[in-house]
Amino acid sequence: MTICREKGVDLNDGVEKMIGAMVEDYVGWTNNTGLTEERAEERAEEFANKFKTTEGRKYIKVINEHSVSAFIVKEDDKKFRKGDILKPASWNAPARNAARGNVLEGNYPINWTGPLYL
Repeated sequence: MTICREKGVDLNDGVEKMIGAMVEDYVGWTNNTGLTEERAEERAEEFANKFKTTEGRKYIKVINEHSVSAFIVKEDDKKFRKGDILKPASWNAPARNAARGNVLEGNYPINWTGPLYL
């Protein structure tokens, strides 16, 4: 687990910082797998290059290769604030039970696989 301490200037910046923290956590994980330093760096770079985002009406979807890592709330609604990080419930929908952090505020825990369980 890595703590993303940086605040985002805006949503896109916050998402980039969250992805950076996920890559940092991945590097820590690969260093414990017995890989050579060179191979661990290659794997981390491959992992970082597989991230992409898509924007819908309500959320920014963060995807790594073939799985959704997180959803980011784009605008305040009844339950969540702009920038809240939600765990995915499925490919198209977030789990709306609780926010796992906020990319605009920073100081939230994150794994290389995405937001933590409650």
